[in-house]
Amino acid sequence: MSEARGTNRSPRVVVAGAGSIGCFVGGVLAQAGHDVMFLLRAKTADEITQNGLTLTDYGDLDVALSPDCFAMSADPSCLADADIVLVTVKSGATEGMAALIAAYAQDTAVVISLQNGVENAALLREMLPGWDVRAGMVPFNVVWRGGGRFHRGTSGDIAIESGNGQVARQLSVADLIIRERDDMDAVQWGKLLINLNNALNALSGLPLREQIGDRQWRRLMAAQMAEALAVLKVGRVPCINPVAKVPMFLVPWILKMPTWAFRRVAKTMLSIDPTARSSMWEDLNKGRETEVGELQGKIVQLARNAEMSAPINEGIAELIREVEAQGDGSPMWDARQVQTRLRAM
Repeated sequence: MSEARGTNRSPRVVVAGAGSIGCFVGGVLAQAGHDVMFLLRAKTADEITQNGLTLTDYGDLDVALSPDCFAMSADPSCLADADIVLVTVKSGATEGMAALIAAYAQDTAVVISLQNGVENAALLREMLPGWDVRAGMVPFNVVWRGGGRFHRGTSGDIAIESGNGQVARQLSVADLIIRERDDMDAVQWGKLLINLNNALNALSGLPLREQIGDRQWRRLMAAQMAEALAVLKVGRVPCINPVAKVPMFLVPWILKMPTWAFRRVAKTMLSIDPTARSSMWEDLNKGRETEVGELQGKIVQLARNAEMSAPINEGIAELIREVEAQGDGSPMWDARQVQTRLRAM
């Protein structure tokens, strides 16, 4: 496991919890000359040490990095040298990572949450009072293909909360654009609505492009998104489409279009390669706990707070938990099977 800093670079970026997103983002930054340290599991470090770090995407990105281009450690004391900490752990591990940051990092470090969900930055702020903690949003998905290979399957620029120091400008590189925004709450809720499809994709077992190309699946996507939008409206929660200039309230309508019309509209909104799948599909197939509680679960919670019901989102969450408990990976259901199971609940 490499722990050498190599050449002097500034600022030092520590990717805290380097999984699929963390390894891809950190790898692109390292390729561009940033000083990157991965805080990761020993097993992951061994894989990258043996194979190097290979980054590909839906376009023409194909980069192979030697392990001497960055540093790796399973020891959280590596946080001590961080100028910027990119938190990329699953939502359920946020509290633990915050405790490690508080114990080992300097309080001058900027801490950025690049996680799914809408509550991680708030939890980090609560546990790191006085620190510069910022919410972030990663619009693209990354699949871990094994052998140190990480593939970005969809397009989009990272957004982070505005603050001092022009952090986004410092980090942005040709293959990873980062923009600062003043409306991150609305952006994160918009991303959550889009991520509601993660569960459907996981249940289908299909590549995203194939799943979204099926009108039956799109109707399910539209139904759960419309239900979620109604809940957000009652709760007066703003949301902004983070991947396209189309207002969120129009997205369910677009999803229900005939396939030929949908493809024409969607082509201008998002690039998806033929192999891309959701992170929840990956979690199911690797036997990991999913983030359905931070996605559909938040809609259900918000609905209850508003004395409403959200039966579609609640039902899909129950299906994911059922499959998760079985531990056999994606059930590879078709849309009609999911609809039948939802009606039976």
